[in-house]
Amino acid sequence: MDQNKAPEKIEVEVTRLGKLPGWQRFIFFVLAALGIALAINYIFGITFRGKVLIDVEYYWLFIGLFSAAVFIALPARKKEKARLPWYDIIMAGLVLGVCIYFFIKGRDMSISGWKNIPLGVVLWVLLMEAARRGGGISYLIVVLVIGTYPLYADLFPGIFHGINYGFSQLIESHIFRNEGLMGIATKVIAEIILGFLVFAGVLISSGAGDFFINLANALLGRVRGGPAKVSVIASAFFGSLSGSIFSNVVGTGSITIPTMKRVGYPAHYAGAIEACASTGGVIMPPVMGAIAFVMAVTIGVDYSVIMLAAIIPSLLYYFGLMMQVDAYAAKVNLQGMPKEEIPSLGKVLKRGWPFLTVLVFLVWGLLYMRWEYMAPWYASLLMIGLSFFFKETRMTPKRLLKTLEQVGALITQTAAIILPIGFVVSGLTITGVTGSVTSGLVNLGGGNIFLVLLFGVGACYVMGMAGLSIVAYIFLSVTLAPAVIKLGGLNVLAVHLFILYYAMLAGITPPVAGASFLGAAIAGAPPMKTALTSMRLGIVIYFVPFFFVFQPSLVLQGDLTPLLYLLPLCVIGIALIAGGCEGYLVKLGTIKAWARIPMVIAGLLFSFPETITTVIGFVAAAIIVTVLWLQKRREAAKLQVAALDPGGAGTKVVQTVDSKE
Repeated sequence: MDQNKAPEKIEVEVTRLGKLPGWQRFIFFVLAALGIALAINYIFGITFRGKVLIDVEYYWLFIGLFSAAVFIALPARKKEKARLPWYDIIMAGLVLGVCIYFFIKGRDMSISGWKNIPLGVVLWVLLMEAARRGGGISYLIVVLVIGTYPLYADLFPGIFHGINYGFSQLIESHIFRNEGLMGIATKVIAEIILGFLVFAGVLISSGAGDFFINLANALLGRVRGGPAKVSVIASAFFGSLSGSIFSNVVGTGSITIPTMKRVGYPAHYAGAIEACASTGGVIMPPVMGAIAFVMAVTIGVDYSVIMLAAIIPSLLYYFGLMMQVDAYAAKVNLQGMPKEEIPSLGKVLKRGWPFLTVLVFLVWGLLYMRWEYMAPWYASLLMIGLSFFFKETRMTPKRLLKTLEQVGALITQTAAIILPIGFVVSGLTITGVTGSVTSGLVNLGGGNIFLVLLFGVGACYVMGMAGLSIVAYIFLSVTLAPAVIKLGGLNVLAVHLFILYYAMLAGITPPVAGASFLGAAIAGAPPMKTALTSMRLGIVIYFVPFFFVFQPSLVLQGDLTPLLYLLPLCVIGIALIAGGCEGYLVKLGTIKAWARIPMVIAGLLFSFPETITTVIGFVAAAIIVTVLWLQKRREAAKLQVAALDPGGAGTKVVQTVDSKE
């Protein structure tokens, strides 16, 4: 491959824009441009005719513009024809018109509690349809059930019994109050996440995806199992920037999966590697996913605190994934990519230094300058400026328009999913059910903190199966989190990160396993086999949250002294677990079938942050490794004797000695 030639362009089509007639594409572009301009005006406090938008006014215009864009860009049905149906145009105009009217009444709404229930019902119905288009029918069902829960909350017994509300009161709370649409959901998308979505769009349009794949290829392409390791590294970078598991699988997987298959990885294994690597990108700093921003608002900490807390767990996850990838490559003797296909590291860095500069700038802005949600806006501006150093990344007017489209698409799809979460929050809050669920979870676990956490894991997984990781987090952050914090005296941030991690499990865990199934589709592999392989490869994510919830130093909370011994224990334990899962351990070679499961258990016990389990795990691992090592030596001795004595006499002698032993 020509090192100077750019790789195939990564295109992630998240809308129908490429298929729309020109005038419909133009409508979407205008809506997106107005929405982004409006956001800049509000976030940077720009005055217009001596006035500054208040939050309620800004929220209504933002909701109207990007909800209208949902009906233009996202089809009512997956197999919708290219031409935009008349009813989509009507719904786009209706949602925009209602929100503009609410914008006009915004100050009255803020001061005197103005409301219009009939129009509120219209907007609620339209946003529910937007939820269906953005998140699918399962997402709609969950939002609808929890959102309408106040209508029948008094009919439930026990911990689910809540205060009953009439339909008018429900709409008032959902649409016009801080418990609903005017609260955390809109604040997250319209103020907090927005800058990072703009930053991700600018990076993608300027070719950052290509750069990270090239960089990973230059660093790891030639080592054994190189393409798989490239997939892990590239997806970690790309997923952190995009914050989307599925666009990550499509964007990087369309390049890495075929390459992995070409060097010898089975199709299901290649799809599983990409699914696990893309899933981890959402918990990988500096950007992470939308849940991290929701968490920052929920527990009242700076986003930089969450970003720092996520570093060690995410690195442990990727370490476990890399160990398994390497073990498989060693076990079946997979080589790296041919030398002629590896780009020059020097040339890659020479071309890609603007991307690294921007990432360093973003981290500096978040951690040192504490610009928080302003940092990605400044980083986006810097990226646009640095793009002019190279012809292929230069932000020409045509590329700027395409970047604006890309950013608009990211915001539109994210808004379709996050805005309806306001109805979920409202439904849980006004009924008062969160307190009873909290006490119920404690009673269900018999006061045992470990059992309560296990029930929480189950709840996260069930809600995550519908693709509702954000909903799962919001629900459990107000129910499970207070219970375990009070019961076990656990660190607040560690508990919330615990919930975040387990809310993502369904992405690689059957029966849903959306990320695994998407990777299987790209790889041409059996979906369920790919999903089961994903579970094995991503095994670290299933247990590492228990590590940091009981030892918060792993998320850089409290006394950090334990890290001096906890990190080595975790690294060794994860290496043992990876070896047991793949049947190969570095310096030991192939592991016998009988020893694989015991080695996984020993590694888990060894790395768990508790003295007794660590000692038990150490003893068990030492015994297993010693027995395997002795077996290897004995087999090697037999082979050596057999090689020196082809007639077989030596073999008989060895067998006689063995029988006496």
